[in-house]
Amino acid sequence: MSHSFFQRSHQSRPYSSLRPGTLSRRDLLKSSATGFAWMAWSALAQGQSAKFIDSTRPPHLPAKAKSVIFLFMDGGVSHVDSFDPKPMLDKKEGQPWIGDASRKWVKSPWKFSQHGQSGTPVSDLFPHIATCVDDIAVIRSMKADLPIHSTAVLLLHTGNNSAGRPSLGSWMNYGLGSENQNLPGYVVLSFGHVPVGGLEAFSSGFLPANHEATFIRADGQPVDNLVPSDSIAVQRTKLDVLRQQDEAFAARLGGNNAVESAVRNYELAARMQSLVPDVLNESRESQSTRNLYGLDDPDLNTRLYARQMVRARRLVENGVRFVQVNCAYGLSNGTWDQHGGLKAGHEKNARQTDRAVAGLIKDLKQRGLLDSTLILWAGEFGRTPHAPSPDGRDHHSEGFSVFLAGGGIKGGTVYGATDEFGMKAVDKITDFHDLHATVLHLAGINHEKLTFRQGGRDYRLTDVHGNVIQGVIA
Repeated sequence: MSHSFFQRSHQSRPYSSLRPGTLSRRDLLKSSATGFAWMAWSALAQGQSAKFIDSTRPPHLPAKAKSVIFLFMDGGVSHVDSFDPKPMLDKKEGQPWIGDASRKWVKSPWKFSQHGQSGTPVSDLFPHIATCVDDIAVIRSMKADLPIHSTAVLLLHTGNNSAGRPSLGSWMNYGLGSENQNLPGYVVLSFGHVPVGGLEAFSSGFLPANHEATFIRADGQPVDNLVPSDSIAVQRTKLDVLRQQDEAFAARLGGNNAVESAVRNYELAARMQSLVPDVLNESRESQSTRNLYGLDDPDLNTRLYARQMVRARRLVENGVRFVQVNCAYGLSNGTWDQHGGLKAGHEKNARQTDRAVAGLIKDLKQRGLLDSTLILWAGEFGRTPHAPSPDGRDHHSEGFSVFLAGGGIKGGTVYGATDEFGMKAVDKITDFHDLHATVLHLAGINHEKLTFRQGGRDYRLTDVHGNVIQGVIA
């Protein structure tokens, strides 16, 4: 091949290029889409399922992380109330902000304390995560483009402020392939809420559709149509009809990547029937593990978030490349977006997530999986150190905090800084392109070489930006 996997141009082979009476595997799949899914389903029905099938791609460099778990803190956690203490706010509490006299400086309602051997400061908002600081690298100097949810969510997920680009999870799945043919390579553990910015945040964009996120709900049926509702005979009749339609459709197109992606998704859906119910079943966890995550907590949303975190661990154990866990949604719109009611809102959201996040870190570590699993904890921006009222904060993109753990991260690290009020990043300023470059680097991918040709140019997740954050890497 003249191009590597990461730089190849994706072009479908036309039917006219085939010799009479022959079909390549690619064209066979295109011309018999659902029929092939029936073959896969039949094999499963007969017990012919290989759990791990090597379809991985060669990395550019030695990988420190095999999988990524992205804990999305939707709405924007306040950095000055979590991982970035600002004593100056205590001194200036209630005084007018220099930019607008109607706004006042607002001190944190939570006390900060140093934790672990590293002495990393964490507020009382996150008592459980505070016990894990020696495994965490806090980045205090993050910066987004705009303090607008829709654009900031897209930038965090796709590296671009506009819709239509592939997400981080899709790029990683595309770049490395899957370790388990019976499970999706990219999973979003959802609570039924779509963040501002829409489903484009989890899209495969112009990448093949089989790199799109698969959504798994916390409550009720986790995946639609996972258990066949028809008898074998009825299901086969339906699949035969769909096969005929696919053949006609593929013939009209003369070959199309979207058809091939659909075939792979049919295949995957059939194989998932055998493995997904077992992977998602947290009832087999020991009582000590249930206590660690909070699976039996009296609060429903805390239990549901704990369930999704256990599922995240089980999914990476079974070879899933990229798992995202969204926030539980028990508080009004459920995000961290508290313009008012900051204390009650942040405390409730922290209670629903803190224990399970710490449980995930500790559980992965005791199972020997933390070194090969990268955890990213991040929202789309932070919150202002000033506000019109003393119990609220507004959107803030000029400086905020995220953290990384496991997967090649230097634990006990505090990287970068904001100014004395937490208004803007001033030291080792870092953006989402840098964060994406670092995640890919730890997974063994050079972000400048992971490209896909679309519309006459080679696109990449980081576009023309991004530097690996060496200061957080062990």
